[in-house]
Amino acid sequence: MINLGRYITGPSSNREMVKNQIINRGIRDPRVIQAFLEVDRKGFVPENKIHQAYDDHPLPIGNGQTISQPYMVAEMTEILGLDKNDTVLEIGTGSGYQTAILAKLAREVFTIEIIPTLAVKTQKKLEKLGFLNIHYKIGSGFEGWHEYALYNGIIVTAAPTDIPEALVAQLADGGRMVIPVGERSHHQTLYLVKKDGEDIHILNKGAVAFVPMVKE
Repeated sequence: MINLGRYITGPSSNREMVKNQIINRGIRDPRVIQAFLEVDRKGFVPENKIHQAYDDHPLPIGNGQTISQPYMVAEMTEILGLDKNDTVLEIGTGSGYQTAILAKLAREVFTIEIIPTLAVKTQKKLEKLGFLNIHYKIGSGFEGWHEYALYNGIIVTAAPTDIPEALVAQLADGGRMVIPVGERSHHQTLYLVKKDGEDIHILNKGAVAFVPMVKE
């Protein structure tokens, strides 16, 4: 059992969320746990959902989008396996919660959001919080952000029906991508895509449910 006292303290409710929903459910990477303790989820949910900020489920953030369940954010982050010198591409900035976690773990984060009003609002929030290693783009994530490729990690927070080839092409050798795939009305599957030279390995990481990834 991980001793929570080893880690930096944060808002008490956030600490309890990390203990009960993340550590007790099997997340073990100390850097991931530290990031979740430093980034208070309450700051990334709408005002009318503050009372549910630490609950174990997704929450609506407007525009048909959601902030993911805390454990799911942690699981995807741990699977991604970021190093402090890595660059990572995020498809779906959303509320900025996952973005902030990534920014604590990687050297640089490149994040794309297709909904302009959400993108602008979230960028202002993250800049106000002092994150200086995040780069922002408004647009479709299907083609990635080729100007800054190759990436050590890619994380996709909405579900396409197939794994986009453009994203696979933007992985560096040894890079990893975590992506949910599937139709909205059916069970989706979380995949880990690993690039090893010319070889691509795709591993099934279990059933998930995400909002669909859209092109416009």
